[in-house]
Amino acid sequence: MARVAAVQFASGTDLDSNLETCLRMIDQAARIEPDIMVLPEFCNHISWYDDAEHAREVAVPRDGEFLRAIGARAARHQSYIVINVSLRGVDRITVSSLLFDPEGQLVSVADKQTLMGHENTWFARADTTSDVVATPFGRIAMFPCRDGVTFETPRGLALRGAQLFCDSLNSFALDEASLHVPARAPENKVFLVSANKVGPLIPEALLEPVSAETHIPVELLYGAGESQIIAPDGRVLARAPRGEESVIHADIDLSEANDKTRPDGSDLFGLRRPQLYGVIAQESVGPVAGPAAAELPVATLLPPEPGEGALAWLPAAVASLPPATALAVLPGLFCYPKLTGYDEQHAIALGQRALADMSAACKDRPGLLLCTSLVLPVGAGSSIAAVLVGENGLHAQQQQLHASAAYAAHTPGDELHLVDLPWGRLAMLAGDDAVVPEVAKMAALAGAHVLAIPFQLQEAWERDFGLPSRAAENRVCIVASSRPQDGRAGLIATLEREFTIMTPWRERQFDGRINEPVITSQDPDVAIVTGTVHPAAACNKLMSEATDLLLDRPWRLSEDLLRMDLPGELA
Repeated sequence: MARVAAVQFASGTDLDSNLETCLRMIDQAARIEPDIMVLPEFCNHISWYDDAEHAREVAVPRDGEFLRAIGARAARHQSYIVINVSLRGVDRITVSSLLFDPEGQLVSVADKQTLMGHENTWFARADTTSDVVATPFGRIAMFPCRDGVTFETPRGLALRGAQLFCDSLNSFALDEASLHVPARAPENKVFLVSANKVGPLIPEALLEPVSAETHIPVELLYGAGESQIIAPDGRVLARAPRGEESVIHADIDLSEANDKTRPDGSDLFGLRRPQLYGVIAQESVGPVAGPAAAELPVATLLPPEPGEGALAWLPAAVASLPPATALAVLPGLFCYPKLTGYDEQHAIALGQRALADMSAACKDRPGLLLCTSLVLPVGAGSSIAAVLVGENGLHAQQQQLHASAAYAAHTPGDELHLVDLPWGRLAMLAGDDAVVPEVAKMAALAGAHVLAIPFQLQEAWERDFGLPSRAAENRVCIVASSRPQDGRAGLIATLEREFTIMTPWRERQFDGRINEPVITSQDPDVAIVTGTVHPAAACNKLMSEATDLLLDRPWRLSEDLLRMDLPGELA
């Protein structure tokens, strides 16, 4: 067992005062005798500078007084300490998380891979991936703030054997705590400790003018707090309050992160097919999403009972949809009485019948397309495939790329195909494909505006964090439908049209959430859920100045995602 702690506090513009705060909060955290404590990002100086010389002047060197004092505290309290600072090197400044061991020695440095907004003006990006560090209680890895808003950096660390993520934050975004932080733990089945700031994130004298210029209310220019400790299944083990100094802790067994097993017996990392993900480690040039409709009426359909009776239910359900509905998604294998264990030839025949019945249901609805997954013939065998069906029959299909143990007999596809439609570009993710974050990234890089996901929910995190995170980190809309599981089913996730921070917003006032999608849940007791998504919003990937979610992703450092080694053996 290990006791982990997140230490939440404010920093200002005076280095001596900030060091005193760090030492005071470390001493406070030491009272609970943690094995490791994680501090926020930019502990030495808030991330606001007059010019390049100022940024360099307030950055701290590895062998300077500031970090020597942190190392001495680690030795005094016999604890590992993770601290993040702006770090001054010989010829560059980085945003870096540093790990001190219980002897006070600096044992690892993790430079930030994806810089946020004005950080690009002052700092250099990481040019190497960071270490996974073995400790007596398990393997730990560090990344700061923006590196955890998308999946690549944490994923690479998990594949190299990390059991605990240490995430130092300097964020006023409320959706960091509600979505991005908790998503990174269960999608890799590791523990995560996040430590965020409180207090003003810019000099207090500038709060009012910056608020007026950016249209961000003054109270939202403060660190959001809500530091957390997350379990591999997505459970929040401890959460700090918003806006207050705090130390939170939990006792965890990091060996639990070795178990990547899903409820159906498949392995979360064993599902991966790295040979398909090459585009993730390649540079993108220019806009990746073309023009699309501003609004798109969509729906999720949930038959009262699965099986062939769902086909009889379908015509009336389709007839009741609003006339403008363009896309409706059914659960994966919606017309099969059971999801596994069926006779292959019967399953194929049922799939063919379903295609005909779905097309007939769309009669006199020329603008409507239905999406689900079916068992279809492939060569001498079969495949689970997402299908797109309209009044003229099968419009497109997409073989499932990742097959869990239950579907091992089916032939997986080897390529992601996108469909160009009058309202935008669609990608279909069947079954387990949505659990693998690499696939949603591939779809976004191919210009998808909307993901249609007919799947079967297995774990709560997939619905609560997984799908919303896929929408947010890639800026794509999602229409997903599943048979109910633990009181959950699918969702409709659309994008706020305005999300680029530090720019004027006309449709909404900034409420602390930068890019959290707007969710309409598929209630397990409601057969038809309708909504509207914004495909055109998927064309804007610019989160902040010089921070495009796709163009500025850490593609140069994503090679680990393509490795064919067994998961966890790269460390």
